Amino acid sequence: MDDAPPANGPTPPPPAVGGAAPARVNGRPSGKALVLNATMEPLSVVPARRALVLVLGDKADVLHSNGHRYRSEHLDIDAPSVVRLRRFVRVPYRHRAALSRRGVFVRDEGACQYCGRSAENVDHVVPRSRGGPHEWENVVASCRRCNSRKMDRTPDEAGMTLRRQPFAPRAAFWLVVSVGWVDPDWRLYLGDALATG
Repeated sequence: MDDAPPANGPTPPPPAVGGAAPARVNGRPSGKALVLNATMEPLSVVPARRALVLVLGDKADVLHSNGHRYRSEHLDIDAPSVVRLRRFVRVPYRHRAALSRRGVFVRDEGACQYCGRSAENVDHVVPRSRGGPHEWENVVASCRRCNSRKMDRTPDEAGMTLRRQPFAPRAAFWLVVSVGWVDPDWRLYLGDALATG
């Protein structure tokens, strides 16, 4: 027998965790959860249901909920938005986030660092052809117009001014980049990642 819903029928709820289906708020299922190490250091962002599995397995504690609930015959629990692991997980230490195009756009809030318009490109402040390094402190988001105007010159040579100096975000910044947005509950724990210097 085919379990697929009828073509014009309602979409079934997502598979349940332990038989529990998430409640919907404004038609949207529960989202993602920030996982913190036992030391409160941000580790990863996972689906809220994965975070719930950690909680139900006594591997993590809920610090914040997202307003959704998981319900079944034997379960009625808030969907987590932030969980803290009960045991410390060792991870390699990285002082800086890895440079990526998406990361530059997130750091620069999608705005051209020369004129403030919407950015479509990344630009090396000191062009690579002139020995400029490919690192956070030398890469900015830019619009096509400013990128074309600057060409293979420094901002001074092109008569352009940076709105702010580019900087290397902290290591946890990759969490913000991977998700593309920040849940308000996460800000307390991602403060270092969101720092501007």
